Amino acid sequence: MNNDKVRSACVYYNDILAGYLLQNSRGYAFFYDSDYVASRNPSIALDMPKKKRLFRLPYLFPYFQGLLPEGANKTFYCERLGIKRTDKFAMLLNLANHETIGAVTVRERSH
Repeated sequence: MNNDKVRSACVYYNDILAGYLLQNSRGYAFFYDSDYVASRNPSIALDMPKKKRLFRLPYLFPYFQGLLPEGANKTFYCERLGIKRTDKFAMLLNLANHETIGAVTVRERSH
């Protein structure tokens, strides 16, 4: 990631800190928390195996994209929450903390 503004979020698996999702103008990055890597908990996604490394993509990771609403639901939530339809990171922070199906949630990272 370069020196421009970085947004960050904590990713939890069944309320256990699993890792961190970062976003800047160049794309997205994800890395597991070292305690989570040492645990018996599973990887959060098949394309992000539980290892001590940085995963990077110029677009939102498919797993996290799958947590976001589409179509009319996306329009409804974005209008209701005052979020740009293109701001996937803000959608994750606002919706993937409460509205997910499954074990993974995404929460704002307190600094």
